[in-house]
Amino acid sequence: MMIRIGKAEDNDYVANDLHVSRYHARLSREKDGSLMLEDLGSTNGTYVNGAQIVKKRISPADTIILGNGYALDIRHVLHSDNDYSDQFLLLKEIYARYIEQKVKIQSSNQFKTRLFQTLPFVIPGIIGLFIGMTNKDNPALFGVSLLITICIPTIGIYLAARQSSKIPQQLQDISNQFKIDYVCPKCGTFLGEIPWESLAKRKQCHACKAKWIKA
Repeated sequence: MMIRIGKAEDNDYVANDLHVSRYHARLSREKDGSLMLEDLGSTNGTYVNGAQIVKKRISPADTIILGNGYALDIRHVLHSDNDYSDQFLLLKEIYARYIEQKVKIQSSNQFKTRLFQTLPFVIPGIIGLFIGMTNKDNPALFGVSLLITICIPTIGIYLAARQSSKIPQQLQDISNQFKIDYVCPKCGTFLGEIPWESLAKRKQCHACKAKWIKA
């Protein structure tokens, strides 16, 4: 990556200021990923954190002045090259977290639903069998065992249905947030449920042509 900065219209980043030279400075990215700012023999100089420089490694947090007072925002300069690779990298974690939450909700609710559906049938059967075997001649206890056998499974079915009804809303909630977060860092276009790795192979946004992967 190499971005020319200056007052002339054919620069990659145009700094329209009286004290900025036509071809004032150049910003490049080193092989290790660091940023290098180089003065191109400008009339009024390039300053990083108050010190005049000829060539210096910088970060977006540095205060950079061109000439006698033109403040240069490195983040804006990087975007002039349409480079959104750093922001795009953050989407990898967003996608992984979404899939993890989605699987967790589905598996957790399926387990709880099956638990509610199964245990109410097994436990009352055991209890009813025990009461029936130990109190064969007691009509009252037989009635209790019958009541347990009928009522508890009914409650279990109700709870299972209630648990299942929560799944769509939970999935909808995380889906709504995903649609807000999983977007092109430049134009904000929702990227669907396409895996991050597949998007990375495209290298850029089809809509705004923002660069997602460094060349």
